[in-house]
Amino acid sequence: MKLKHILMAACAAMISTSVQAEDLKVGMITTLSGGGAGLGIDVRDGFMLAIEQSGRNDIEVVIEDDQRKPDVAVQLADKMIQSEKVDVLTGIIWSNLAMAVVPAAVAQDKFYLSPNAGPSPLAGKACHKNYFNVAWQNDNLHEAAGAHANAAGHKKSFILAPNYPAGKDALTGFKRFYSGDLAGEVYTKLGQTDYASEIAQIRASGADSVFFFLPGGMGISFLKQFADSGVDVPVVGPAFSFDQGILQAVGEAALGVKNTSQWSKDIDNPTNAAFVESFKAKYGRLPSLYASQGFDTAKLLISAMDKAKVTDQDAFRAALKEADFASTRGDFSFGSNHHPIQDIYVREVIKEGDVYTNRIVSVGLENHADAYASQCNL
Repeated sequence: MKLKHILMAACAAMISTSVQAEDLKVGMITTLSGGGAGLGIDVRDGFMLAIEQSGRNDIEVVIEDDQRKPDVAVQLADKMIQSEKVDVLTGIIWSNLAMAVVPAAVAQDKFYLSPNAGPSPLAGKACHKNYFNVAWQNDNLHEAAGAHANAAGHKKSFILAPNYPAGKDALTGFKRFYSGDLAGEVYTKLGQTDYASEIAQIRASGADSVFFFLPGGMGISFLKQFADSGVDVPVVGPAFSFDQGILQAVGEAALGVKNTSQWSKDIDNPTNAAFVESFKAKYGRLPSLYASQGFDTAKLLISAMDKAKVTDQDAFRAALKEADFASTRGDFSFGSNHHPIQDIYVREVIKEGDVYTNRIVSVGLENHADAYASQCNL
């Protein structure tokens, strides 16, 4: 079902900068049904909250559900570009969908602002001047997990992830920073819910720890089954499997687990504090890192609109590159390949009252850039 939010006035007035207001149309393609819907809903809600708080009346956002299907995402992108005449695309959660949509979209002179997926080709050889990632490059949180595994003294980790682009980037990132031995390395089926075979392999491997990347419902299934298995070794993962929307479903099985994230609700800056409170007030739940990424993506877009018209692509692109906005993460800047340079934190799953959540325990990687920028010719 198509969700359409129109935030426009009949006549655009002068905005509070020197740039004449100009209507801008955003096409958001994200996952709103089926597996992983919670991720897309959070990105959408964070994005729309920032638009609402900006008070702007010159932005139209057309939102469509990709159903986590690459062919559907491609059809929606074609419709948005050809029929809807959008200026900017955003919203995709999954890296296989991003790889199906982004290259063709930016080749048609559309801007794409990624609030989530950051596959390695788009950071490296397939980078593009009109592609900006506001979340992370896929490897980043896993690189921090590898560094944490070293610091925690793990010498023989068993690692697993789904067999799709982000899963491959995940294990590549972990291995880039992890200096111990591997007890095993397994790629699971995307969308898998039964992990009995993988847990049996972990049990037999002699692993002293487990690193896994299984986003959404996959992570919920794995953690519950792992907790029930009696295999007693530490678990490390990225925030995608320990984020706010997932923790309530996992429950006590997640307590004490260390996970890595570029965002946390306890990052101490005014923008983040206000974001957490306003998101909770509007939607009745704590925000996730996906919501923070949607919020920051909209803030970036608005900051560029304050400086340039989207029809002046060179000026608008330069304004995006400046990243002149107050991020929920605090300091935020783009590297040469339009991917973030930022701190990656180590968090611990805790319980506050009846709510499972995270708290920062250390900085895993400071002022961290991705490994693919040297391959990008921007």
